[in-house]
Amino acid sequence: MGDHLEKGQHALLNEGEENEMEIFGYRTQSCRKTLCLAGSIFSFGILPLVFYWKPAWHVWASCIPCSLQEADVVLLRTTDEFQTYSRKKVMWICLSALNSAFRLSPDNPFITDEESIINRAVRKPDLKVRCIKVQKIRYVWDNLEGHFQKIGCLEDCLSSAKIHLKFGSGLTTEEQEIRRLICGPNTIDAEITPIWKLLIKEVLNPFYVFQLFSVCLWFSEDYKEYAFAIIIMSIVSIALTVYDLREQSVKLHRLVEAHNNITVSICGKNAGVQELESRFLVPGDLLILMGSKVHMPCDAILIDGSCVVNESMLTGESIPVTKTPLPKMDGSVPWKTQSEGEYKRHVLFCGTEVIQAKGACSSTVKAVVLQTGFNTAKGDLVRSILYPKPMNFKLYRDAIRFLLCLVGTATIGMVYTLCIYVLSGETPGEIVKKALDVITIAVPPALPAALTTGIMYAQRRLKKRSIFCISPQRINVCGQLNLVCFDKTGTLTRDGLDLWGVVPCDGNGFQEVHRFTSGRTLPWGPLCAAMTSCHSLILLDGTIQGDPLDLKMFEATTWEMVASGDDFHLKGVPGCAMVVKPCETSSQVPVEGIAILHQFPFSSALQRMTVVVQEMGGDQLVFMKGAPERVASFCQPETVPTSFVSELQIYTTQGFRVIGLAYKKLEMDHHISALMRDQVESDLIFLGLLILENRLKEETKPVLEELISARIRTVMITGDNLQTAITVARKSGMVSESQKVILIEANETTGSSSASISWKLLEEKKHIAYRNQDNYINIREEISDNSKEGSYHFALNGKSFQVISQHFSSLLPKILMNGTIFARMSPGQKSSLVEEFQKLDYFVGMCGDGANDCGALKMAHVGVSLSEQEASVASPFTSKTPNIECVPHLIKEGRAALVTSFCMFKYMALYSMIQYVGVLLLYWETNNLSNYQFLFQDLAITTIIGVTMNLNSAYPKLVPFRPAGRLISPPLLLSVILNILLSLAMHTVGFILVQRQPWYSMGLHSACTVQNDTISKLTISPTAPVKNGTNGVFTSFENTTIWFLGTINCIIVALVFSKGKPFRQPTYKNYIFVLVLVVQLSVCLFILFADIPELYRWLDLLCTPVLWRVCIVIMLSSNFIVSLVVEEAIIENRALWMIIKRCFGYQSKSQYRIWQRALANDPSWPPVNQTSYSDMPECGRGVSYSNPVFESNEDQL
Repeated sequence: MGDHLEKGQHALLNEGEENEMEIFGYRTQSCRKTLCLAGSIFSFGILPLVFYWKPAWHVWASCIPCSLQEADVVLLRTTDEFQTYSRKKVMWICLSALNSAFRLSPDNPFITDEESIINRAVRKPDLKVRCIKVQKIRYVWDNLEGHFQKIGCLEDCLSSAKIHLKFGSGLTTEEQEIRRLICGPNTIDAEITPIWKLLIKEVLNPFYVFQLFSVCLWFSEDYKEYAFAIIIMSIVSIALTVYDLREQSVKLHRLVEAHNNITVSICGKNAGVQELESRFLVPGDLLILMGSKVHMPCDAILIDGSCVVNESMLTGESIPVTKTPLPKMDGSVPWKTQSEGEYKRHVLFCGTEVIQAKGACSSTVKAVVLQTGFNTAKGDLVRSILYPKPMNFKLYRDAIRFLLCLVGTATIGMVYTLCIYVLSGETPGEIVKKALDVITIAVPPALPAALTTGIMYAQRRLKKRSIFCISPQRINVCGQLNLVCFDKTGTLTRDGLDLWGVVPCDGNGFQEVHRFTSGRTLPWGPLCAAMTSCHSLILLDGTIQGDPLDLKMFEATTWEMVASGDDFHLKGVPGCAMVVKPCETSSQVPVEGIAILHQFPFSSALQRMTVVVQEMGGDQLVFMKGAPERVASFCQPETVPTSFVSELQIYTTQGFRVIGLAYKKLEMDHHISALMRDQVESDLIFLGLLILENRLKEETKPVLEELISARIRTVMITGDNLQTAITVARKSGMVSESQKVILIEANETTGSSSASISWKLLEEKKHIAYRNQDNYINIREEISDNSKEGSYHFALNGKSFQVISQHFSSLLPKILMNGTIFARMSPGQKSSLVEEFQKLDYFVGMCGDGANDCGALKMAHVGVSLSEQEASVASPFTSKTPNIECVPHLIKEGRAALVTSFCMFKYMALYSMIQYVGVLLLYWETNNLSNYQFLFQDLAITTIIGVTMNLNSAYPKLVPFRPAGRLISPPLLLSVILNILLSLAMHTVGFILVQRQPWYSMGLHSACTVQNDTISKLTISPTAPVKNGTNGVFTSFENTTIWFLGTINCIIVALVFSKGKPFRQPTYKNYIFVLVLVVQLSVCLFILFADIPELYRWLDLLCTPVLWRVCIVIMLSSNFIVSLVVEEAIIENRALWMIIKRCFGYQSKSQYRIWQRALANDPSWPPVNQTSYSDMPECGRGVSYSNPVFESNEDQL
């Protein structure tokens, strides 16, 4: 439909965003609508059901294409690989009600902000606004631009000066009402879905509709027992699903309900401060924040005062974050780009808790409402739960194709059935029933339920290991992971940092290390003052709270923190300033205390924080703390020791966390609040290095060794120093001792020189002990010719990654082939890196502590959060055990679940094909299986096997290859086809041989040692069986033979297909399953050899000679042996398939494999001790290098 579009009919919604969609305009046509209504009536409700499943068909059937401006219905299509359609009606918002109250004039702007979308959205002169609501977000029609635009937030184009000017004094009552009507209420309404709605939605699932069809057919054929069994199983399944959905709905409702019932204070233009419910807030309102423990009901830009906020709801990090006001800067640059570093430090996010609000001179904290409702940060989080992104996993797409193949097979069977029964002169009603029966046999209704049980068991086993899953389907994806990214701090290393010591410096260089473990206090001086005041700690209820690093640093000084009182007042200093004082036991400290006047908080992007302080009765000082390289760049060059780089390397190579400190005196004539960050952060004096110890977690090294031995790539993504990251990578085993590390440095275009990229080989050299340190990393100048025989890992920082992405994009995939250490990465860069790995067709896992990893956790195929905060909803998996042991457990369970899914697919396919072949053979004689025979196979055999076959737990060892990720792969297809052919051959041989037995034509009395007296009365001739008047079935020797062969074959196939090692525990360890098979086989053999007339009559079987029964066992044994040999010697023989691959020249189509094959043998890769520039013609034409650590044997054939 999208190929021939009218002008203006098609557009993009949320262009460039994660939830980007295509939008098409349609107009309802009366005659088409009438035809659809008639079709719905005459199809007995089937047409509306089809329209429910396919909303696009509904639109195409009842509407005609038109421009979006004229449309009354729009069709939305996601731009991802799923191309999901949804239908929305265009609604109208009428402003006429406000017209009478405020006398709106169509000639004047409705609100003072002329650039606002609201002014462009109102249609004149009738004062109406066209809108649509998509996934809880409202979009209005922009009459000027001619497209739908999101409403409920301030425009991004606003500069900071305009925000202060237009919204600094609040909105008028008229503007508030207009915005309220057009933007909608400020609510995150995750209503509790009524049970009847959940029930209807579940029942209308195509699978349950097919089950309903099957049950109706079975009832018409008097097959009540299994129909009731299926009904009971379906009711239980639906009840459990509805219960889970209802529980999730209630939990989500409780999570957000408090948000909608908050009373806030706002300042209106000419109206003063007034209180109102938070649901009435609109973008542009001026919020007044008072007191502490305030829950933010919206996103807001802080314009006056500062706040300390707990953002654990969004980031998973319960560390208080300081927010600073948006500076009032001149110029028309948008405020988000105008703000240096991260604009988020000025934004108070919805759902976060304001722990402390400190006003500036006016003593009032003010914030402008930025976004309301589902546009907010919390709203976006709730929307991601309500509308989860569909998962692209080939297994599920293959499953649909697999079912379509079964439907195709059933169609062939239907045609065959029609031909047989029409020729035999059956009644039309009976013919239709028999033909439809074939569908329910060929397409097993129990298949989805059988698949779900495997995932449920895996989820339960994960729960026992304290790993919780909110997206069970992703358990199967875990089985395909071949690359896992780890955060460092708190994930690979311990959370807590221990202060190891400080290295002061003076004009002559670095001094001796001051160790705090010695019990000596640090002598008073600028370095001690920096440690006492350069932090973002707060005093809450008498307890000092904040970043663990800041806390350790402050505690080492033995100072104490107090809020300033009446005894401490300075010009321009707020009365609530934080003051640090030496404790009573401290001696030789010449100052009474230090007041922290202003903070420029720490930011991941800036890698530093700065404070302006004042000594009591002394000077105003500036202190800076941050990444040593960044801090040194703001210092006077002569104050930075010449040995800075080597000194830094000494500690970073030991895995220490190193922080740089600097200071300067400030001129007293500056007003604190007017100071800009760039004024403060210049001409500093370097003070020294703060050394903190961050030890590896005990579990880290063995887990990484296990993953690497299983040929799963491990990658470190951290915000820490590059040298520290390299050392941690070596200590943890991510980079082994025999492997080299190549440092990649890329620099932006500067002046006359273009962007450059350099490659340096790092070598660990042993040196004479220096200050108790025994080694450090040195850049190797020359490389011997044989150095390339080893393996390499690339290490780079976030800045280099950014430059390479922009200027050396052709080199990026080659670098990622061996990129193992990524340091100084911002949260955004972490997400981008995960996405780049995914582009290379890696299945990427991400494990982080939830602090800065939320974006990467959501982006990865499998995200594992080690945080117990509510932000873990962003991650499919959450581990309550805060170490990376959960990762191999997840992969093992994922592999086991994936293999289980394949086993169930194969088994259910064979079970349906065994019945299908048997029934079609019996149809040849216009015969069939009886209801009790079907019931025994369906319920007593297959259903119990389906429930117990999945109980195998994961194999405890990770093997160096993955299970196949696709259903439609040669080994699996061959397995199914060969077993179908074996079953077909066995059934056909049994069917033909039984008719050629001498006793077959001699009459029933001579066929068995026990006389078939009761049965014989119902039979005229052995070759022409007669319908049993009681059950409406046929009894014959063919029926008896086919039933025994089919029933026992179902048990044999279950045993053959139940896979054990290397991904699951051996089958014999699944005790329940083995017991079930033994009992089922024993019962079947008992029925076969026991001459019990009552039992035979109940199952509609005929007694046969013992020799024939032995023949049946021989046929089944032969089938079992051949099937087992085929499965073990061919299907499961990896070596054989690797030979077949080579013989046929098969090569993997995965991007990372293509890069390895195409570029691995180039002698010029990797370039070492070279520098390339972006304007060089040969730049980016290098070749890739294959990492010997990761040689995944791919099974997708």
